[in-house]
Order: sequence, then C-alpha cells, then structure tokens
Amino acid sequence: MSKMFDLTGKVALLTGASKGMGLAMATALAEHGATVVISARKQDQLDAAAADINKTVGATRAHGLACNVGYKDQLQALVDQTRKIAGPIDIVVGNAGVNPYYGKTSEIPDDAYQKTMNANVLSNQWLATMVAPDMIEKGAGSMMFTSSIGAFKPSEMLGTYGMSKLALIGLVRNLAQEFGPQGIRFNAICPGLVKTDFARELWDNPEVEKRIQGEIPLRRLGEPDDFGGLAVYLASDASKYMTGQALTVCGGSNMWT
Repeated sequence: MSKMFDLTGKVALLTGASKGMGLAMATALAEHGATVVISARKQDQLDAAAADINKTVGATRAHGLACNVGYKDQLQALVDQTRKIAGPIDIVVGNAGVNPYYGKTSEIPDDAYQKTMNANVLSNQWLATMVAPDMIEKGAGSMMFTSSIGAFKPSEMLGTYGMSKLALIGLVRNLAQEFGPQGIRFNAICPGLVKTDFARELWDNPEVEKRIQGEIPLRRLGEPDDFGGLAVYLASDASKYMTGQALTVCGGSNMWT
C-alpha cells in the first residue's frame, strides 16, 4: 500500500456511522489501517456495524459507542471514551445530521429549526473543539464534516436543512483558518442525492429515481461506498495541503457555474 494513504496507527472518531455513508467511510478508514470508533444513537446497530468492519479487515479495529450528538455531555463522553479505548484522536468524521422538518422555511416551528441547527452545526463545533487539543499536541490532524449540495441553492421544502449545511461549511472555513497554524485541517464533504435510509423519502419511488438519474451526468444516484475513498484521502497525507474546502460529490449534478 502506498504510504500516501496509509493510516496505520491513526485513531478516527466518526459520528452518524452505524450505516450508510458513515459506515462506508469508517470501513474504508479501517481498511487503510486506522482504529475507528463509530457512534450513532443505537448501540445494537453499532455493535453489528463494528463486527462487520472487523470481519472485513480481519482485525479488531472498530468499536461502537452510542451517542446522541445533540447533547454536549454525551458528545464529551464519546470523546473521552474514544481516548480510553484507542488513544488520542487523529481523524474526525462528523457525519451525524438531522432533518426533522419537510416544508417551507417561512413556516418552520422554532423547535424544529433549533433541532436542525443544533445537530447539524453546533454539535460539530462542540466536537471539533473537544478533539482539537489532541491534534494541537501532535501538530497534525484532519477533521471532515458532511454538508450537502443543499447548501448551494434554495429549496421549497428543504430550505432550513440547506441553510444548516451552508452554515456548516462556514464553520469548517473558520475552523480551518483558526487551527491552520497548529497543523489541523478542516474540510466539508457535500454529497448529492445518495441512496441511504436518511434520504429514502427523496429517492424511494421508481419514477422519481428515474427522473433524478436523468438529470445527473453519471446517470445514477450516489451510493454510500462512493465516499470511502474521499474519507481516506482527507484523513491521510494525500491531502496534506488541503483545508477549508467544500468537496462536492454528486455525479456531476452540481457543477460550478
């Protein structure tokens, strides 16, 4: 294996990683040598996911810890436990996100707005500041957060979700600016429509899926494993001069114009 993508001895902490994109990214990081601590809300799903990763890599490199990222104390406990299990953290993948409301931004209830912003933006700020000391001490580290192509355009029914994902890109840029001198890199991943449970309502209809595919240059929706390589790239020395960027992975549906 090329040293460029080698993650042997590195510790990665991932949120929203019991299935879908998060699990695909965790698996790829483990395949390249990292010890991965995956988190989500349900311990039984995490245990099954960690067992799958360990079976895939033929070693015990994955551990599951339940955590609801909306609660600061649970997030701190997750970070503390990760250090106990695996040691100082080198890589963060903030993939947990919520979308509790489908409807007009002008009509969103306060609690749904707050929940969206707390989970998609504030919790990632908490996570970054909790882990940063580990990376400052080493003078190196990489954090990546899952945004969305929804950040780049308005939406009739998913506007507030898109707003939260644009705010997340803003957070990533500011953290990249702030922690760059200490050697910590921050980047955002902006997926298009991916066939996950999270996005099921948007694609799980043959007519809709066909229509959307027709609008995507690569003529297919995204799959979770389309994101494994990107996670490895951002976590490794292959991307050592990249920070503060929003990488769009969408089959060409969103091109810079």
